[in-house]
Amino acid sequence: MRIAVIGAGGVGGYFGARLAAAGNEVTFVARGAHLEAIRRSGLVVSSPLGEFRAPPASVVANISELGPVDVVLVAVKLWDTEDVAGQLRSSAARTAPVLSLQNGVHADGILRDRLADEQVLGGVCFISAFIREPGVVVHNGTLQRIVLGPYRDAQKATSDAVLATFHDAGIDAETSDDIERVVWEKFVFLVGLSATTAAVRAPIGVVRAHEESRRLLREVMAETVAVAQASGVRLDSGFADDRLDFCDTLPADMTSSMHHDLEQGNRLELPWLSGGVADLADRLGIPVPRNRTVADILAPYVMGRPAGHA
Repeated sequence: MRIAVIGAGGVGGYFGARLAAAGNEVTFVARGAHLEAIRRSGLVVSSPLGEFRAPPASVVANISELGPVDVVLVAVKLWDTEDVAGQLRSSAARTAPVLSLQNGVHADGILRDRLADEQVLGGVCFISAFIREPGVVVHNGTLQRIVLGPYRDAQKATSDAVLATFHDAGIDAETSDDIERVVWEKFVFLVGLSATTAAVRAPIGVVRAHEESRRLLREVMAETVAVAQASGVRLDSGFADDRLDFCDTLPADMTSSMHHDLEQGNRLELPWLSGGVADLADRLGIPVPRNRTVADILAPYVMGRPAGHA
């Protein structure tokens, strides 16, 4: 397949390099020092599953430089989604199927609004990976899973073709006939993990070990389940308790990308996580006091570390 990967960070870099190593024609869209390093030496992924490399010729600086492709993988931060959709619409890749591997439940809606609705497949990924230095991505552990699926019956053949390509590249992947539910299931956990680790400023082991912060974790997730149900998504009312049990199985030092970004003074995806839950709840007339409080507490940090804050 000819595959465009927009965003060559931990997620896009890992999956794109695996696909390139399997013989697919992969083109990354990257920026800054990462772009220049890939141009010089290619993109290297260091993983317990082996080392994968994409060649130097596999990167461009802008979406406008993409040629026709068979599928587009979107792996940028959520605040870049609208810009990506706009650029895709005027590029040579404008008719290709699009699969977002971004966090949350908002990205697919943005893409479906701005591109042809039938282009956008649903998907989620499960992986821990990050840029160690320009041109080098490190994969933590062996988890590297993607679940994808069609929003419409007419997309099933495309979804199956992308799945086969993932399997041929050694990626743990599967399809779902109810991909919207799967996206929300991940979102419930992601909101809980992100909200609590960032608000407590500690990994999940600390959060779950204390009665008050454990209760916060459960209630943040329960509110998110309520918003999903009110939105017409089939989630069981006990799903928050299921995810709380899952949190008890996680390594004690596991944290969230939002907690990491907070600690580094980087911009936060808060408006699409707890802030996004609160905004959706407002439209639906549902109270979500825990998520709203987390969003309010972290609001000064959304654009990065505030001036005057060490």
